[in-house]
Amino acid sequence: MSEDVGLAEVAEVFRVLGNESRLGLLWLLNQEPHSVGALVEATGLSQPLVSQHLRTLRQAGLITSHRNGREVINQVADHHVVHVVTDTVAHVREDAGAPHPTHHDHSPLNEETHHEHH
Repeated sequence: MSEDVGLAEVAEVFRVLGNESRLGLLWLLNQEPHSVGALVEATGLSQPLVSQHLRTLRQAGLITSHRNGREVINQVADHHVVHVVTDTVAHVREDAGAPHPTHHDHSPLNEETHHEHH
């Protein structure tokens, strides 16, 4: 059954989204395209860590990157996934009694988004 509906691929997307820092990066990229440097500044994560997370998101087909002069600009490639994330954030906030986010809200994740958990 799982092969018929692509559940293995779906599980891989959820595995990629299962990291709080990657979710925060995807949320920022949904607001507007960003360079690695801008994402480092916005998140407080190290440049190598941001680059690693972007590579994972790119390999999963969730973002694309293109060169703009000396910078590489990253942007959301799959808005369906962003809708899933936004709906999940709304669900969690609803359970917590918080207001619902919009697709362009600032990061819905708490300050811990900016620190990698191991």
